[in-house]
Amino acid sequence: MPEAETSCRIVELTVNGGARRATVDVRSTLLDLLRDRIGLTGTKKGCDHGLCGACTVTVDGERVLGCLTLAASIDGSDVVTVEGLADGDELSALQQAFVEHDGFQCGFCTSGQLSSAHALLREHTRGDLSAASFEADRGAASCGRVCLTNDEIRERMAGNICRCGAQANIVTAIAEVGRGRA
Repeated sequence: MPEAETSCRIVELTVNGGARRATVDVRSTLLDLLRDRIGLTGTKKGCDHGLCGACTVTVDGERVLGCLTLAASIDGSDVVTVEGLADGDELSALQQAFVEHDGFQCGFCTSGQLSSAHALLREHTRGDLSAASFEADRGAASCGRVCLTNDEIRERMAGNICRCGAQANIVTAIAEVGRGRA
C-alpha cells in the first residue's frame, strides 16, 4: 500500500507585525491557526460558519472571516488581529471609544467588531462605497466624500452581530472615531 500523501503545508505570515511560520493541515482555517497554534485567543470562534463576524481579522488590510479562510491560502500575507490594534498597553482611539461608549456587553463579539470597525474606517477613508452610499443625498458635498453616517456604519458592520444589544453603542463609538472626535 503506498504511503499516504501529506496534507500539510508550511505557511509564513506576518501576524501583528511579527514573522510567524507554522506547518498546517491544508484544511486548517486561519482562525484555528491563530487561536490553537499561535496562541492569539482574542479572535473568537462564534458560529464557525461565517455568519456572526466574531472571527473577523484583516489579511493584507482587508477584512476576512477567519473561520472561512484557509490558512494555507494566505501564505506570505500580513494578518492583523485584535491584539495588534493597540500600541503596547496604549489602546487605539477605536478601542478607547468602545470602552467610553460601552461598545460591548459580554465581550464575545468585541474582537471581531473592533477588527471590522478598524477596517471599515480605513475603507471609508480611501473612498470605498457601501450599499448605503448609494442612497439619495448622502451629504458628500459637506464632508468631501460619502459621510460616515450611522446608517453607513450599520451597513458596513452588517456582518458583525452583537447578540447582547450593544450594537447602538458600537455604532456611536465608530462614528466618534470616524468623525475625528476621538
